[in-house]
Amino acid sequence: MALPNRGPRFNPRFQRQQEPEHRINDRIRVPQIRLVGDNITVGVYNTQDALKIAADQGLDLVEISPTADPPVCKVIDYKKFLYEKKRKEKEMKANSKQSEIKEIRFTPGTDDHDFDFKAKHAERFLQENAKVKAYVQFKGRAILFKERGELVLLKFAQRLEEFGTLEHMPKLEGKRMTIFIAPKKVKPVKPVNFQVPFTCLNGMIISNK
Repeated sequence: MALPNRGPRFNPRFQRQQEPEHRINDRIRVPQIRLVGDNITVGVYNTQDALKIAADQGLDLVEISPTADPPVCKVIDYKKFLYEKKRKEKEMKANSKQSEIKEIRFTPGTDDHDFDFKAKHAERFLQENAKVKAYVQFKGRAILFKERGELVLLKFAQRLEEFGTLEHMPKLEGKRMTIFIAPKKVKPVKPVNFQVPFTCLNGMIISNK
């Protein structure tokens, strides 16, 4: 009795090689290409002639525009090309992080445990080149104690002096008081000279002036 054909067996040790990002050298199958690059005469070449030109310079023939007619190829060092491409992508990613803003929310009655927890998060954000926006949200009659909110924000800025620079003193807009802290290693920001004008002792606001 013949056994049913179950098709080819899967071999877990066999892995298909990842296709390169561009067709290069012998992978370029078209008969003619348009050749560009340094130290060469730009024009249409037989692919075999272009491969010889690249080989004579110790470089690679890389297809950079496969949809053109004929496809455009460049004589370059492919490994160096990929390295520069990844480096530029990394720089672009880093630059995008510089404009990122992370928000930290407080209340006038934020306790020490919550304050420390949020300060540690802010330290990490600043180390990652993100700007920190910290604000105190006042609800209802809490707006009467706006000096407590100012105290929280200035204490917060003082805590983060090692990692960031306070861009301006606390600003009250509506029922929200806000500060911005910029990471020190992104770009220099003229620091705001400040000192905490009062402290809180057993629920009482005491002036430091």
